[in-house]
Amino acid sequence: MMLPISTEEGNGLGIIDALFEATSAVCVTGLAVVDTGTTFTVFGQIVLLFLIQIGGSGFMTLGIFMFIILGKKIGIKERLLLQDSLNLFTLSGVVKLVLKIIRITLIVEIAGAIVLAVRWSHEMTWGKAAYYGVFHSISAFNNAGFGLEPDNLSKWVGDPAINLVITFLFIIGGIGYTVILDIWQKKSWRKLTLHSKVVLLFSLILNIVATFIIFASEYHNSATIGKLGLEDKVWASYFQGVVTRTAGFNTIDIGHMTLPSQVFMMVLMFIGASSGSTGGGIKVTTFVIILLTLWTFLSNKGDVNIFKRRISWQLVNKSLSISVSAVIFIFIIFFLLTYTEHANMEKILFETISAFGTVGLSAGLTSDLSPAGRILITIMMFIGRIGPLTMAFAWMSKRNGTKIRYAEEKILIG
Repeated sequence: MMLPISTEEGNGLGIIDALFEATSAVCVTGLAVVDTGTTFTVFGQIVLLFLIQIGGSGFMTLGIFMFIILGKKIGIKERLLLQDSLNLFTLSGVVKLVLKIIRITLIVEIAGAIVLAVRWSHEMTWGKAAYYGVFHSISAFNNAGFGLEPDNLSKWVGDPAINLVITFLFIIGGIGYTVILDIWQKKSWRKLTLHSKVVLLFSLILNIVATFIIFASEYHNSATIGKLGLEDKVWASYFQGVVTRTAGFNTIDIGHMTLPSQVFMMVLMFIGASSGSTGGGIKVTTFVIILLTLWTFLSNKGDVNIFKRRISWQLVNKSLSISVSAVIFIFIIFFLLTYTEHANMEKILFETISAFGTVGLSAGLTSDLSPAGRILITIMMFIGRIGPLTMAFAWMSKRNGTKIRYAEEKILIG
């Protein structure tokens, strides 16, 4: 990123900005302190794409793939690491799964690139259209949100082809490889795993609700969709509603959206995509388990159930731990940013949650961040990508827990 060949003349990056951009790409976030299309040369943009692809597919996935290509033996240690990185329940078939993931990635990204290139060829040369297609297809499927235009995708706010292809790419990337393979193999709702059913159903619900709320909140906002025709308003609301949980693309100005829209978008960014996907957040399954646990407690039931299946209390505890850890990390970074930045509280919070959810949407604060603020957001992107619980474990002592079990005593809560 700091090499002269990576940036246009006069647009060289310092170490903090280069680190920010590299972290944003590897963590498939999409937040940028400089304009991607005008700051970076083609070489620099390809470096960004390479980092996005590594971050989206996962280091272990690509590492195992290289092992396969080189004919090296894949031991139990590598298989265990791969199982953990992909959030799999078993070690069975993990190497075959890597090959399927690589195949799915290539097929989807190439198909997306071709369709986008054909669409953009109507207003660009074929060479530029093809490059735009490849760049945005990889960026979308990996939920990165980097675009080559200064206003991202705003000039195509009402374009059905751009809206459908880009959203298809990041939705597929956001539901996760295990769900994609489950659908491909089972081809029946009844036969799908509980994980796939929860992801598909609640992702659909969140997307529909988000579209309606954005439409209602922004309908009369002349700074976003207020001046658009009805059809364009629907496309803009749909795009900005479904993109919020995963990728950082935008077709309207996020900074000029109404406060209710921004608050709701913060909730969606916090929830994020699906486990084992290219998206971030606490994950939709974690959010669902928390809601089900609350419902179970309020209805005075003994077990957490969904689709006639019982959720173990171990998963419930893990979901609560992930959520609490996420809130704590977000609060810490947000609190520190209030010292380093001179901006409205909602903008700082929006930026913090966007970084945590590796979403990449910005209310206009990113490019104005102080050096200290850029470092804090870089840290937040890193935490959001590796997971708040993983980060919390890394900070904990490696000593085994005590074998002593103390006497129980009650405290008042609530």
